[in-house]
Amino acid sequence: MTPILLEEGNVKSLEKPLCAEMDKAIDHLLKELASIRTGKAHVSMIENIKVECYGGSIMNLKEVASLTAPDVNLLTIQPWDPSVMNDIERALNNAQLGINPQVDDDMIRLELPKMSSERRDELAKQVGKKVEECKVAVRNIRKDAQNMIRDAEKKKNISEDFVKRLTKVLQDCTDKYTDKADDIGNKKSSELKAF
Repeated sequence: MTPILLEEGNVKSLEKPLCAEMDKAIDHLLKELASIRTGKAHVSMIENIKVECYGGSIMNLKEVASLTAPDVNLLTIQPWDPSVMNDIERALNNAQLGINPQVDDDMIRLELPKMSSERRDELAKQVGKKVEECKVAVRNIRKDAQNMIRDAEKKKNISEDFVKRLTKVLQDCTDKYTDKADDIGNKKSSELKAF
């Protein structure tokens, strides 16, 4: 966390940068969870697969093809340049999705198999792990902020009363963001069980 200039009497001097850092942890969690399949096909599952094409350039799949999910169990990939079709197929095979790409003339289809209850349980554990990683990141941000408050108090830059106010704001923010991470994880877990 970047150092914060704490201003006596101005709680926002801590709260605003603190929330910005914790928002980053939540955004990261959302991106991580978007790639976990819930039983319904979604382009976020494949859009960031790295494709090596055009003589060694590495690009995300979404940058070289049109991606759609026309059905709950189907993803389609239509390259904008037909010359990268083999590169895309190779990238999909290397991504270890557990799905064999089916190549038509100008399109690749990924037929997603139905998920077993064991696979759902395994994915639910992954969701729990990602949520816990996010909560650890939030707590680390809190720890950094606590250290900044302590240092400012030692240097007599802020009063003891203000330290108490900042500490309460810090704990309230931490609780808010850990609850938010739990809510996101619970929603994703219920999506996994719905299909």
